[in-house]
Amino acid sequence: MHKIIIFDFDGVLADTLDDMLRYAAQVCAQLGHPRQPTQADLDALDHMSFDEFARQLKLPEKAVKDFTRRNFKLFASSPRPPDIFDGLGDIVVRLARRYKLGIVTGNTSEAVWNFLHRHGLAEHISIVLDAGAAGSRSDKIRQVAASLGGPGSEVYVIGDAVSDVRAARRASARSVAVTWGHQSREKLAAERPDHVVCSPEDLLALLD
Repeated sequence: MHKIIIFDFDGVLADTLDDMLRYAAQVCAQLGHPRQPTQADLDALDHMSFDEFARQLKLPEKAVKDFTRRNFKLFASSPRPPDIFDGLGDIVVRLARRYKLGIVTGNTSEAVWNFLHRHGLAEHISIVLDAGAAGSRSDKIRQVAASLGGPGSEVYVIGDAVSDVRAARRASARSVAVTWGHQSREKLAAERPDHVVCSPEDLLALLD
């Protein structure tokens, strides 16, 4: 059966935890909101998005969209895209030899393509749908799957958040939760993903 593999970006391919916290702190300061974001704030999110991150940080609702816009700008304009998790570059290349790969992200496509070009992976990713694309995350998963494969394709969604697991389920895709990202293994396991993997090598063994 033909496989389609759809990656989340932040916390799955890109090691953006430090950037997420640093940029969010900068934006909070710019908005006059005295809050220091922590990884516990990201782990607490029921839906992994900048809007929900802002609400977790107790910003007033009128500031939520501005918080998101400013964070997107910081990610897209960074002179040095984030690092890739150890081993994942080679794994993406190996998987792309056999399967179609896409990305569905809550970040911007500009930030994603900057990252992919920096790490020599742009030619291996067929499609990126970002936060600005129409539809819910599950809608985007279905759109990517439809563009990359035909009826009967087996679709895997690789994510680091409970919202990724739920979106995969709603899209009738297999969910693979990775434990090196922004949410804890315990939180992910409680959502009952189809698979939990603890290392890039485990991910390759599952998919290839």
